[in-house]
Amino acid sequence: MRSTFKLLFYINRNKVKSDSTTAVLCRISIDGKKSAVTTGIYCRPGDWDSKKCEIKTARENNRLAAFRSRLEEAYGNLLRNQGVVTAEQLKTTVSGANSVPEYLLQAGEVERERLRVRSKEINSTSTYRQSKTTQLNLRQFIESRGMKDIAFSDITGEFAESFKVFLKKELGHRNGHVNHCLCWLNRLIYIAVDREVLRANPIEDVAYEKKDAPKLRHISRSELKRMMETPMPDPMMELARRTFIFSSLTGLAYADTRALHPRHIGTTSEGRRYIRIRRAKTDVEAFIPLHPIAGQILELYNTTDDDRPVFPLPVRDVLWYEVHGMGVALGMRENLSYHMARHSFGTLTLTAGIPIESIARMMGHTNIDSTQVYAQVTDRKISSDMDRLMERRKPAAGKEAAG
Repeated sequence: MRSTFKLLFYINRNKVKSDSTTAVLCRISIDGKKSAVTTGIYCRPGDWDSKKCEIKTARENNRLAAFRSRLEEAYGNLLRNQGVVTAEQLKTTVSGANSVPEYLLQAGEVERERLRVRSKEINSTSTYRQSKTTQLNLRQFIESRGMKDIAFSDITGEFAESFKVFLKKELGHRNGHVNHCLCWLNRLIYIAVDREVLRANPIEDVAYEKKDAPKLRHISRSELKRMMETPMPDPMMELARRTFIFSSLTGLAYADTRALHPRHIGTTSEGRRYIRIRRAKTDVEAFIPLHPIAGQILELYNTTDDDRPVFPLPVRDVLWYEVHGMGVALGMRENLSYHMARHSFGTLTLTAGIPIESIARMMGHTNIDSTQVYAQVTDRKISSDMDRLMERRKPAAGKEAAG
């Protein structure tokens, strides 16, 4: 007999805390037997959608989705290992994993697990991969102070300031990475505040470092032209070449290119093709008129069956080797990464005179500040080109003066 397994999320509107929020609970039902477990997530009663059994705010709803995934994964593991699962067994398993950590590194590992689950849901691993380094650096700092971990209650502003000094002097990191690490520390502390482990963030007055000038690595127009003119003999590397060119002409990140389906491709009343897709990273819609070459690349792949993606792309890490190898084969001066295609789109379109507001819409940026970075890059390029021109003219001017 097959086991029946159901989950129902709900809130108790009669138990509202002093901050006007109430706990989100989950009722586990297995073969008619029920058990309730707390999710550790809170929301305002007005933000709860009782019909959909979800929270109206995206951040908390993402946490709820991650909790559902953990429950389903735990149920599957128990079923495989034991053959039979009860609601109480599943509750016990998840309750242990859902206990609120009171130590910093412990909380970091719990948050990294949540990010791992989330990365699969949105098909983008960048935040999860970055957390590996920031969590490691935090661990190195704590161990340098002769501790294995530190309680949230023992964290002070001095702790955060010393962490910044350690990152710069002992590990040699630049301001950008220091800020990433401080952001990770703040993230864990605010989670502790949300879970009522702390009443307030003790490091909220610790300032971030002045940001270094952004270094957006991109390829030049001539390098893109050379890539277009050089097919690769290996099928997987050729797929990498075509999709890199496609992203350079559409601005789509790898996660969005991999998630692209025929339904995202449309045609205007004037017969102009376009892509309309929500970015996996930000959930902001990107609207991209299709470049003719990008359209030609699309026609080589699936544009009719909406049950399959357009491109048969592997996970990001697998294609990384192909993109890197392609860069070596093309004699690129810098190590080639797929995200350089998106940066190249931003830089090339701005250089071509396309208004920055239009570029922001095409790239699916949440605000125009993100797009403004490309303007800074092109401004520096213009200044650098002018400096080189002036240097070349100096010898000529000297000869004219001597004559």
